[in-house]
Amino acid sequence: MFWLRLLLPAAILFSVPAEAHLFAPALLELQETSGSHVTIRWKQPIMRVMGSELRPVLPGECNGIGRPAVKQAGTGIEANWEIQCPEGLVGKSVEVEGIPSSRADVLLRIRLADGRSMRHVLTGDEPEFTVPARESRLSVLGSYARLGVEHILTGFDHLLFVLGLTLLVGGGRKLLWTITAFTLGHSVTLGLAVLGFVKLPPAPIEAGIAFSIYVLAVELARPGETGLLRAYPWPMAGLFGLLHGLGFAGALSEAGLPEGEIPLALFSFNVGIELGQIAFVVLVLFMWRFLRKMPLARHSFARLMPAYAIGSLAAFWLLDRSWAAV
Repeated sequence: MFWLRLLLPAAILFSVPAEAHLFAPALLELQETSGSHVTIRWKQPIMRVMGSELRPVLPGECNGIGRPAVKQAGTGIEANWEIQCPEGLVGKSVEVEGIPSSRADVLLRIRLADGRSMRHVLTGDEPEFTVPARESRLSVLGSYARLGVEHILTGFDHLLFVLGLTLLVGGGRKLLWTITAFTLGHSVTLGLAVLGFVKLPPAPIEAGIAFSIYVLAVELARPGETGLLRAYPWPMAGLFGLLHGLGFAGALSEAGLPEGEIPLALFSFNVGIELGQIAFVVLVLFMWRFLRKMPLARHSFARLMPAYAIGSLAAFWLLDRSWAAV
């Protein structure tokens, strides 16, 4: 357990930059404004793998109108332009090249002139999508579950909090109930925020998430004392889960929800988050089981390194995000 506590947070600390979501998915949005006129929005993160390049490939039957307008939008670069597609988008294929080398999937969002909308995740294995007359429920289920898995596995702040809970609580039934409480907490606010019942600006939420990780790190740094998190891990994890759920909602709001399938899309996204979270916890426990067989160091200062690593990164995020919120 010691070497897991020592190595895993340190590896995260020295490999993760200030942005919690390193290789966020790109977004390709096509919206029909008439039977043949389509507006394009193409947004990709500024930070990407060196030498990689994502390039949307639109239907060959469509012709561009004018030149793209390019601007910086938050942590990404956004281009907007228009095309003319005879007989609309239905039945035509949309593709994005360069996905395997970019290490980031592409969220495809399409809105047809009749008001119907659909979402799909383009991956290195499936970089092309043919616009159907109507999106199936199975397609919605798969697309949003995949989006949820990707979001949690690229959300290093959320993963760091789950790691801290695992180090604080240990394995067994106590960890199961603690992670379950965290899951229930962020599921509640995720649904409320996406459905419009809770509306808060994203910058303070992101700062609050960083603060929750810092509080957890402080608790880890005091192994001989019993604070609220150590004494009441289930209710405290659920309480902080409410805050993290608002962060998850930001990604889902950016993706949008398909009309007529909102409950299914919301459920699928949440299931994807949980699958990714469970996979991460299983990986941590597997490493724990493997590394605890190695010779253990006995230095007391070394046992505090995980807490310092997590706390240092959380403090940096807190300052950076608080500055952005001003």
